[in-house]
Amino acid sequence: MGDIADLTAKTYEITRLIPFGRVTSYGHIAKLAGYPTYSRHVGNALKALPPNTDIPWQRVINSKGMISPRGDLGLGVARQKDRLENEGVEVITLVGNGGEKVDLRLFGWFPETLDGNQVNNE
Repeated sequence: MGDIADLTAKTYEITRLIPFGRVTSYGHIAKLAGYPTYSRHVGNALKALPPNTDIPWQRVINSKGMISPRGDLGLGVARQKDRLENEGVEVITLVGNGGEKVDLRLFGWFPETLDGNQVNNE
């Protein structure tokens, strides 16, 4: 296994591969990067991106299809929802304190490998 800097670099590389209008999970990126138990670190790496990044961070959600709250009074969730909807991804608002959900069967991107776009796993 490498280190957190390696995982962070791979997280950004894999996130760039997620097709427009599709989503994947933090855990799936961790798995593709070769760090299957490090989904929380994937989330932290994406959370650390600057606002003007070209990395499509909005395409990464949790394994239940939910947009993860960021402890910012819902501002990040609303921004992520808006970005996904602008890509044609349907985001369903659940009643009560349910949050925002994407149907992974319709919009999910879960390749077993990255084919020609292989991430450098040493």
